[in-house]
Amino acid sequence: MNIRSKTLRWLIVASTIIVAIIIAIQLFWLQKIYHFEEKQFNTSVSKSIRATFEDLDISEDSNYNFEKSIETPQPDVYLVKVNLKHDIDTFGSSLSAEFADFNVFTDCKIALHTNKGKGYTAFKYIDMPDANFSSGRQDDIPYFKRDFSYVILYFPHRTQYVIKQMEFWIISGALLIIVLVAFSFSIFYLYRQKFLNETQKDFVNNFTHEFKTPLSVIKIAADVLKDPAIKNKPEKLSNYAGIIEEQTTHLQQQTQRLLQIAFTDENSLALQKEIFDAGKMMEQAVTDLAPLIESKNGVVKLINKNENSMINADKSYTLLTFINLIENAVKYSLKPEIEITTLIEGNDFCVSIKDNGIGIEKKHQKKIFDRFYRVTMGDLHNASGFGLGLNFVKKIIDAHHGSIEVSSIFGQGSIFYIRIPRS
Repeated sequence: MNIRSKTLRWLIVASTIIVAIIIAIQLFWLQKIYHFEEKQFNTSVSKSIRATFEDLDISEDSNYNFEKSIETPQPDVYLVKVNLKHDIDTFGSSLSAEFADFNVFTDCKIALHTNKGKGYTAFKYIDMPDANFSSGRQDDIPYFKRDFSYVILYFPHRTQYVIKQMEFWIISGALLIIVLVAFSFSIFYLYRQKFLNETQKDFVNNFTHEFKTPLSVIKIAADVLKDPAIKNKPEKLSNYAGIIEEQTTHLQQQTQRLLQIAFTDENSLALQKEIFDAGKMMEQAVTDLAPLIESKNGVVKLINKNENSMINADKSYTLLTFINLIENAVKYSLKPEIEITTLIEGNDFCVSIKDNGIGIEKKHQKKIFDRFYRVTMGDLHNASGFGLGLNFVKKIIDAHHGSIEVSSIFGQGSIFYIRIPRS
């Protein structure tokens, strides 16, 4: 991944944090507005009650303290300490008019309690214009036992009314949140597209490099074989025919690997399990790679600590796993010295493949099993491959419910550990 992608990734992180902060601030202000609307509602109700008292001249006592006469045991209930001398219909009609003056457009249930009674002695329902609430019932008015007479004002839809007053702020806030979330998804989508484009570009570069060299070698060898004089040089003829065969086999293997990866992207890895000796399978993998090992003057030491290494697994996929790991050990070493150890631990067949190669930096070790991921040293093509081998190996190991780990010191070499259940 290049610097631009890293910059874009940090930009996405910063944008996400900023969007989260804006959303948090928006929710905070909505909460503040809600409390403000609640306060406005309480003030309007108190003013309406005071105006009603003045209109009906209810407070005959000159020392009557209006503020202390109102009690709010819960947010939607007001208890007004007063010995109401007017009938409740007159009180309700006057209060309804005051509600309209002070913009309290929600329904209200009024009931009268006397200090000698155990319940409400009168009931009145006020249905304000534009309230759009159902007709009232007396039985849902909460009762509060007091030793004085009072009028209760119960607003059953107070919360809905306050929220309705915030309608503009809620809609604008919701639209802002939707826009911010859409913006975040757009940024993420653009980053993903950029990542896929760069991955595709890297893949095409790797693909071109991987196939260009074998094809060039095959063409040169074919031109040599076209020379009539080659017939008089059987050793050279055999040598160049072997080169063509080797390069063709290499291309076939790489093509097969690509097809297998493409298949496993859309389908689960189907295993055809059978019982075989995994230790002998490791020996076969080393034999198959002998030409590559010899070409780099490499040495492979195979230590099989158990004579019986029988496991129940997919034979061809297991062989492919061993070949991939050994091939990497050879490919990333100047003069390979590889030590392969196989042993049985409990119900698992275990393998360790140790090399003296270039090693893997710690920051790359968690990513080497990702599809198309390749560790580069400044030159993209310092080692051939598509970044598919280890990804496919991990898929095979996972399909067998096993595990694969890597331990590496940069500049000194790597050790790959495999654990495959025997049954």
